[in-house]
Amino acid sequence: MSLAMRRAGVAREITGYARSQATRDTAREIGLVDRVCDSAAAAAEGADLVVLAVPVGAMGAVAAEIAPVLKPGAVVTDVGSVKRSVLEAVLPQIPEGVQFVGSHPMAGTEHSGPRSGFAELFDNRWCLIVPPEQADEGEVRRLEAFWAALGATTERMDPDHHDIVCAVVSHVPHLIAYTMVGVADDLRRVTDQEVIKFSAAGFRDFTRIAASDPTMWRDVFLTNKDAALEILGRFTEELFALQRAIRTGDGDTLHDYFTRTRAIRRGIIEAGQDTDAPDFGRAKKSV
Repeated sequence: MSLAMRRAGVAREITGYARSQATRDTAREIGLVDRVCDSAAAAAEGADLVVLAVPVGAMGAVAAEIAPVLKPGAVVTDVGSVKRSVLEAVLPQIPEGVQFVGSHPMAGTEHSGPRSGFAELFDNRWCLIVPPEQADEGEVRRLEAFWAALGATTERMDPDHHDIVCAVVSHVPHLIAYTMVGVADDLRRVTDQEVIKFSAAGFRDFTRIAASDPTMWRDVFLTNKDAALEILGRFTEELFALQRAIRTGDGDTLHDYFTRTRAIRRGIIEAGQDTDAPDFGRAKKSV
């Protein structure tokens, strides 16, 4: 975000804090932000906009830590991929005169850490804006303009709908990717070296997201449990139907299913949310 903010010229000063001393040292070394602070409160003090970019399970505690130093008129947002639990954890900590409006940029890679950022991350990506019922309309619009300046396209969504949508498009796919890697590891006749050596596009691209941060994903599933279980149950039903078709030699069912789902996948590419390149449009290749 700081790199995109600098590119857009939307901030006079960008401060930052990370729990890890090593992360703070790296951020200072590479000049990731204008000022690296040694506490969340120090980073938030006097800020016009505060972004909670921590695992969703830690949102409430961090909000409580910074609450005493938030200045009147400040806006607090987050970038978590779960919203009902975040609203419930954060809103009680927000002091009078400060607005909280949830955000969820639908952008990212499997990489983490201060050296992994790039200014173009949000370009042509969706950022879902999830305001609480009492949110000030003017501040919501300001936050939408902020994300637009960073390159994103915004859309508003209520928290419960947000959580079920993200369970479909993000949370359960990540869980399945982690599971597939686990299955490959369990098949002792397929050694680790063979999995790595012979990973064709299917396994490689499908399981790319299984390299994502484990703490973040642990919190996602613990805080979006109901939606994740609902979608996982539907996935299991579909999987059983495909198992039956394979077992009984029902080629028509398999062909119809693959034809329908391929059309959906192509629609994602046509909507500009992915490319047909194997790096998913995320790697910036030098020419």
